[in-house]
Amino acid sequence: MRTNMQTSLRTKRTNTRTRRRWTAPAGVYSVVAFLAAGALGAAQPATGIPTEVVQLTQFGPALGVAVAALLWPSRTRGLLRDGPAPGASPRLLLATPLLIIALSAIPYALLTGTPHATDPLSLRHPFLLIVVAQLVGACGEEIGWRCFLQPLLRTRFGLLTASATVGVVWGLWHVQVLAEAPAYAAGFLLATVAMSVVLGLALEEVAGLRRLLLAGAFHALVNLGMLLFMDEETGRPAPMVLFGLACAVAAVPWIRRSRRRQAVTIPATAG
Repeated sequence: MRTNMQTSLRTKRTNTRTRRRWTAPAGVYSVVAFLAAGALGAAQPATGIPTEVVQLTQFGPALGVAVAALLWPSRTRGLLRDGPAPGASPRLLLATPLLIIALSAIPYALLTGTPHATDPLSLRHPFLLIVVAQLVGACGEEIGWRCFLQPLLRTRFGLLTASATVGVVWGLWHVQVLAEAPAYAAGFLLATVAMSVVLGLALEEVAGLRRLLLAGAFHALVNLGMLLFMDEETGRPAPMVLFGLACAVAAVPWIRRSRRRQAVTIPATAG
């Protein structure tokens, strides 16, 4: 009896230490990412940087990672370091945003009877500048979501659970969206969860700079596609709902692909 009690106590202490290993960094990162994004968003008008070019809120997650690196330097380095595995084909991953935009923009144009295409030359700022700034801003987000929080949660949860959880936190981080109509907010949250699942599955075996660049490029392509072919910033629910559904549809082949790979790997490992 005494031995069983001692074993139970040791197990509880081990479980508590394991939970703290991921809950504390995840909690600190999330709080800093939320607060820093709010502060940067409030400061942007004073900087004169146009939101069409880049939104400073995107660097909130990067600041969250910086704080985590100060508190848990070795742990953070371990999550961010390079790895040898090549992961999914970059072409397949980077084609997915194009599919998402097509599945969003075409039905929206048919629904409204108007193509919502914007000529890049008609934008108020050079399109090349916007592209570069969007990539930099997307990497400012993705170093937090896909390069820090995703691998951190993977130390405790399965791949789909970790990816979906990151998607929920990522969606709620866009707090301004929650002030819109319920259908708009629901469409946006569906989109962030679905895109997070795609990125989680595609980048499971990718680490370091390659992971950051692929996630950032995916994110930037989605943002640029929305800028050029959708008008969700008007607050109308239809484009955001269509966008969310398009992301969900685009995630299905990635989920099926992951399950096929697991089905092949498990018998091979067992044999």
